[in-house]
Amino acid sequence: MPIIQLKDRSLLRVAGPDAEHFLQNILTTDLSQLAPGALKPGALLTPQGKVMFDFLISRDGEDAFLLDCRADITDNFQRRLTLYKLRAKAEISKLDQKLVVIRWDGESASSQTDSTWLADTRFPANAGVERLYADSTTAQPDEAAWTSVRIAHGIVESGADYDLGDAFPHDILLDETGGVGFTKGCYVGQEVVSRMQHRGTARRRVMVVHGDAALPDKGTEIRANGRPVGSLASVAGANGLAIVRIDRVKDAMDAGHPITADDIVVSLSIPSWARYALPQSDAGAETP
Repeated sequence: MPIIQLKDRSLLRVAGPDAEHFLQNILTTDLSQLAPGALKPGALLTPQGKVMFDFLISRDGEDAFLLDCRADITDNFQRRLTLYKLRAKAEISKLDQKLVVIRWDGESASSQTDSTWLADTRFPANAGVERLYADSTTAQPDEAAWTSVRIAHGIVESGADYDLGDAFPHDILLDETGGVGFTKGCYVGQEVVSRMQHRGTARRRVMVVHGDAALPDKGTEIRANGRPVGSLASVAGANGLAIVRIDRVKDAMDAGHPITADDIVVSLSIPSWARYALPQSDAGAETP
């Protein structure tokens, strides 16, 4: 069972009698569906529905939550949450001393007796991906190993795979990983996200990339029949991730056109756990 430390993460703690109500009204995640011992993904959106901050959220006892996010955005995220807090009885603090440790390929959290490990519900349960927030650890950083795990399961993260402010929740599969609550009521950017869901207009999606040779660098354009369909995100050898226009991917597949990144022929596949499908008609629809 690999165990590594992630050096580029930080934690915010939101605690108080109004913490859940406060967060439920601004974040995409439905906290009523967040069980103890589990991590769910989520985002704070712009009013236009794009991801401004992404995170993993978990319960930290009664009336308290931990938000696990990129270390370089933590201060800005804390300031933004504070702006929304107004008179809510909730304190927002940064936990500088906590270390983020990950393990995978073990038993799922539901069968673990050690309740300090949290199940990362973005991944299939049989992947056994869990996180621990520790005061100290002997685990060593191994970003390459973590990237390979994410690629294998089609899990994207900001910074590594997309820029904050550029993606809708559907683009990064938050609608499929439990990061968006479609029945919980209003939150910032909710109208745009709900419209995309009900109209089925999401055309940018995460796909897993497989090359017939080592893939070129992150950011390399993926093209089909002379048209761009997206660009490479995280890469590990001949495998990688990309957020692509699935309507253009489907057109290329149907026409038998090769899909390439530089001169490397690639195949694109839907993550094994994802429920979305390539469009069958109305391929030209655009996202808002």
